Amino acid sequence: MSNTLLIILIVAIVIVFVLLISYIKAPPSVAYIVSGLNRKPRIYIGKGGLRVPLFERLDKVFLGQVTADIRTSRTVPTNDFINVNVDAVAKIQVIPDIDGVRLAAKNFLNMSGADISKQVQDSLEGNMREVIGSLSLRDININRDKFSDEIMSKAQKDMEALGLRIISCNIQNVTDEKNLIEDLGADNTWTIRKQAKINKANAERDIAKAEAEAQKEANDAQVDSQTQIAIRQNELAVKRSELTIIEQTKKADADAAYEIQRQEQQKTINTKTVDAQIEQTMREQVLTAERVKIRENELAAEVMKKSDADKYKIELQAAADLEQQKREAEAQAYRAEQEARAQVALAEAKKKAMVLEAEGIKANGEAEAYKIQKAGEAEAIAIEKKGLAEAEAMQKKAEAYERYGQAAILDMMVKIIPEVAQHVSEPISAIKNMNVYGTSGADAAGISGAVPAVIKQSFDVIESATGVNMTDIVRANTIEAKTTRNVNLDADAQMRSTTAKDPKPESPKKNK
Repeated sequence: MSNTLLIILIVAIVIVFVLLISYIKAPPSVAYIVSGLNRKPRIYIGKGGLRVPLFERLDKVFLGQVTADIRTSRTVPTNDFINVNVDAVAKIQVIPDIDGVRLAAKNFLNMSGADISKQVQDSLEGNMREVIGSLSLRDININRDKFSDEIMSKAQKDMEALGLRIISCNIQNVTDEKNLIEDLGADNTWTIRKQAKINKANAERDIAKAEAEAQKEANDAQVDSQTQIAIRQNELAVKRSELTIIEQTKKADADAAYEIQRQEQQKTINTKTVDAQIEQTMREQVLTAERVKIRENELAAEVMKKSDADKYKIELQAAADLEQQKREAEAQAYRAEQEARAQVALAEAKKKAMVLEAEGIKANGEAEAYKIQKAGEAEAIAIEKKGLAEAEAMQKKAEAYERYGQAAILDMMVKIIPEVAQHVSEPISAIKNMNVYGTSGADAAGISGAVPAVIKQSFDVIESATGVNMTDIVRANTIEAKTTRNVNLDADAQMRSTTAKDPKPESPKKNK
């Protein structure tokens, strides 16, 4: 029994311990996110729940207020092109509902308020810079509530995408590089001073006018009293001087009253004239000062606007020149790359052409070699056949010479006679123009007559060498040889005598 109670007690203690370590309770300023077993995490805000140890994890999202210091890292041009620096403070917070916590958990899980502030600082600064660019310097300084509201409206969409909301945004400080804000304050100061001086002049004028009216009333009262005295005296004089005195007294009173009235009116006119001149002078001075101040402000604004416009124009021109140089460099690099590719392709094409040309030259060489080989073989065969034919012809010629003997020799000699005559006459035929200078009997006939003499000398040489008279051979077919001489040079007869084995052919007989 005691063991059962002990087991129950141990189980109860274990259950209590597990419940203690499994129970979680989230404060209102922190959202607890339990994930691990379910696809959709459980979120606890200001309430408690259970989580399974070792199987589920616990993460936190800070829900408290976070202060983000928004400061422009560099100057920002306003709508009227004035560079300013703005320092603002924004209060942000994670949206305290399920959807807001889910979005914030994706971006700021287990982050502190300072970490969240650093994460959103850049986004808030960018939104503030956009708003600054849409407002003028005067609007930023005069209506800061509108400025902060526009920053909140601009940044709210970006913050909602991160699961945050902007509680407030306060502009702390606005400065510019040219101290134009101080100049605007000085301008307002002078405006206030001007209005004060105008009010003071108006008050002094009213005072002088009131004093003049009071003086006039006093003088009127004095005149009235004196008039009453004079009337009393006149009444006394009337009583004393009767009607004449009364008439003279009334006339004197009327003259005196007229003079007094005239003097008072002149005094009033002089006073009002002086007041009017003073007022006009003061107004002219104020108007001149205002015109000078307005002209100074206009000149300063024109100079500043022109300076800013020139600066912006120079920046744009520099950016355009830089972009143009960049594009030209890219275009040159692209052209160089294309030219390099074209050169590589051209080199490859030339290489292929040279390979094909070498192969063609090789094929042509082989064909030419084969052709030359065949031509050589054909020429060798032709030379061989020609040699054989020449040898055979020589052999036959030798056999003919052997058979015909003297007749063959005579036949050869007869054939070369025209050649001898041709070669002897060639030097003379080459002469185109000739001038002969000498004694009587020296003329061209002597030179042309040398040809037969040279031929005759050639015949004599042949005759002495062979015993054949070429003159008789040449004259064998002439009419003289046929009528007066008996010259027989018949080759057939020679051949017949040779065939009959006549040891010596019959020499020709000469008939005288």
